[in-house]
Amino acid sequence: MAKPKVLLLGKIDHATQTWENLSDIAELIQPQSTNRADFIAECKSGGLDGVAACYRTFASASITGPWDEELIAALPRSLLWCSHNGAGYDQIDVAACSARDPPLRVANVPVVPDDATADTAVFLILGALRGFNTSLFAAREGKWRGQPPPPLGHDPQGKTLGILGMGGIGRNMMRKCEAFGMKAIYHNRKKLSEEMAGGAEYVGFEELLARSDVLSLNLPLNKNTRHIISTPEFTKMKRGIVIINTARGAVMDESALVSALESGQVASAGLDVYEEEPKIHEGLLKNPHVMLLPHMGTWSQETQEEMEKWCIGNIRAGLETGKLKSPVPEQADL
Repeated sequence: MAKPKVLLLGKIDHATQTWENLSDIAELIQPQSTNRADFIAECKSGGLDGVAACYRTFASASITGPWDEELIAALPRSLLWCSHNGAGYDQIDVAACSARDPPLRVANVPVVPDDATADTAVFLILGALRGFNTSLFAAREGKWRGQPPPPLGHDPQGKTLGILGMGGIGRNMMRKCEAFGMKAIYHNRKKLSEEMAGGAEYVGFEELLARSDVLSLNLPLNKNTRHIISTPEFTKMKRGIVIINTARGAVMDESALVSALESGQVASAGLDVYEEEPKIHEGLLKNPHVMLLPHMGTWSQETQEEMEKWCIGNIRAGLETGKLKSPVPEQADL
């Protein structure tokens, strides 16, 4: 009996041996296509028939484009499992995957990215609060702190950290920020158990905006969260608030953020994600009070390798047991 095929969409840079070990139960293949039109044609021609599972990376969108209804309809009916290497999976239309006959089950990589992404958020919180960004550049230009020096920054001790989206990354970040004397409040769709909340106070969305000294965005991107932070929300915040985003760029209206920064309503921001990556809004690039990272939340050797291994493990679990070890929440009951 022929082995099922597993399609690699993207690259595996670290867990290569773990990937190669899959060959004991599957035939490992890659697409011939290098763009969306050719990939859809390759699917429709039968070139990928027999593929039971695929491993996809965020960067593989350069080959396939978004996993929307058009693409999902073109995929071979043999494809049952999609293992996405990332915590966020907004590139994938999960509803369309679930509605397909047979359903296409999707897995992501939870837990593994929590430490690295939370560490990145803490770095941005401290840097944005203290106003380090301007002097980092001034020092390299031989201008010491700057000419003139920047405004004094603020200490984290005693500040209220507002967390919008208290999932694994938000909880991890909260514990680390407690070491700096910050007090956490949070808003989720549902209140967490006391054990899960870890001492953070649950508040409504409006109260979160009004009370936070630092607001960290840690929620997934979907149709309900797109631009959840925009001009009306900025007006409800404390003047001089610090905004941190390590989630997805489009949960915040970047143009509205630029305006809020220019008016002083937002004092500073620390961003790792953007609405149109790799493009960054010109108003953010020009503002010295914005710390910018090019989506490096999980950019560490250890985290990247563990994410790849987890993603491959989802494929093995699907093929060997018929169940993914970390299905996306929308398909938990599928």
